[in-house]
Amino acid sequence: MNPNKVIDLAAAFIKQWEGLRLKAYSDQGGRVTIGYGHTGGIQIGDEISDEQALEYLEKDIQFALNAVSRLVVVPLTVNQTAALTSFVFNLGASNLQRSGLLRFLNMKQYSNAADQFLLWNHIGLYVSPGLTSRREAERALFLKDDNEEEI
Repeated sequence: MNPNKVIDLAAAFIKQWEGLRLKAYSDQGGRVTIGYGHTGGIQIGDEISDEQALEYLEKDIQFALNAVSRLVVVPLTVNQTAALTSFVFNLGASNLQRSGLLRFLNMKQYSNAADQFLLWNHIGLYVSPGLTSRREAERALFLKDDNEEEI
């Protein structure tokens, strides 16, 4: 598997879902966020450039990809890896680590694992339409054959 292809695919996918905000804001979950969904060390009032947003994105994707590589012990396609990288980018490595998604995946139950994406669509106790759509898109990417045209 080509890691650069995974990173490029994950970046395009994440950009589509996160959007770009150059001024810090509180997201729906109450986390202070900037750029393409970056949350580390940010305070309300912070502003960044387009270039800084891309640097944060690259760093955050690499962190998420490293977590996927560490936690998943079965072979993955480029699309599966990109979908899982988006999941970790959005929800964190600890949520993947404790998920049924990872348990099914590491038992090579790929179809059951794919269905687990759909369970991660809540902000607190409430179903988020935006997260529902994102999880459906991650599931579809996870199930997409790498030979098919990419997003």
